[in-house]
Amino acid sequence: MTTSFQPAFSSAGSHTHDRLLAGDAVNAVTESIVLDTGNLTRGALLGKITNGSASSEAKSGGNTGNGTMGTVTVGSGAKAGVYQLRIVTAASNAGEFTVKDPDGVVVGVGDVATAFAGGGLSFTLADGGTDFVVGDGFDITVAAGSGKYVLSATAATDGSEVPRAILAEDADATSGDVTTVAYLTGEFNSDAMTFGTGHTADSVKDKLADRGIFLKTNTPY
Repeated sequence: MTTSFQPAFSSAGSHTHDRLLAGDAVNAVTESIVLDTGNLTRGALLGKITNGSASSEAKSGGNTGNGTMGTVTVGSGAKAGVYQLRIVTAASNAGEFTVKDPDGVVVGVGDVATAFAGGGLSFTLADGGTDFVVGDGFDITVAAGSGKYVLSATAATDGSEVPRAILAEDADATSGDVTTVAYLTGEFNSDAMTFGTGHTADSVKDKLADRGIFLKTNTPY
């Protein structure tokens, strides 16, 4: 449930008068969230776990070629849902394919028996004893994530590398998930925030602005 800012919260943690809010508190929008892990303080920049592991299977109707998909690794930028790999050019012991993401957008072109990376996925499509033909393919499913929040870090590959919210109160999830509160929009003093590894105020400022989160510096409470 999304609500406008309230001066106090009923969930676990503490809300202290500090310098985090840089604008009118009335315009700050909060939401109840579940923190997955970590002992974090008010002002921590959070990301959301939006995807999990990946699995693959031959397209509906099967393939002529009997090559196989290798392990699919989910990386930064992957989307939950079904990716479609389809052979577009056939060749002896080779071939070319395209990969579309769950929104139908082509995220890369690859070659059979050559490592592929694109759309947040990496894998190798192995050649088999029977060559692939045009139209053969695989569906790659990236599982949905838990939807829980963690401190955002650039090295994450589960979607939490994308900063989405700011923790509104101290919360300790070291012993298990906790329900707490996060800001979804508003104006905030970056000097009072905590950034995960790889993130800085400058590196996330523009992306957060697109979400309605505006960072300022040296702003009194």
